[in-house]
Amino acid sequence: MPDPKTHTLPAKAAATELKPEGPWRVVVLNDPVNLMSYVVMVFRKVFGFDEARARKHMLEVHELGRSVVWRGHREKAEAYAFTLQQWHLTSGLESDEAS
Repeated sequence: MPDPKTHTLPAKAAATELKPEGPWRVVVLNDPVNLMSYVVMVFRKVFGFDEARARKHMLEVHELGRSVVWRGHREKAEAYAFTLQQWHLTSGLESDEAS
């Protein structure tokens, strides 16, 4: 049995842990269900984008299969991703630490 007087502290947590306040991306993925005009309307309502910016992101989703629509703290990113899912858009989060 180890001597309690010589107890050592555990090693630092692995560097692969993700920081909740670190940079995160909200990504919208293409789907075969939603009309382009609907996606533009959702981006305008959820993010307050103007028509041109909303159309730019919609076209990225349509042509490239995905668009990063927002970057920032994880809690806000989770809220945006959840809101987009409530509007029936396929969305998720990605860590932005590589950027």
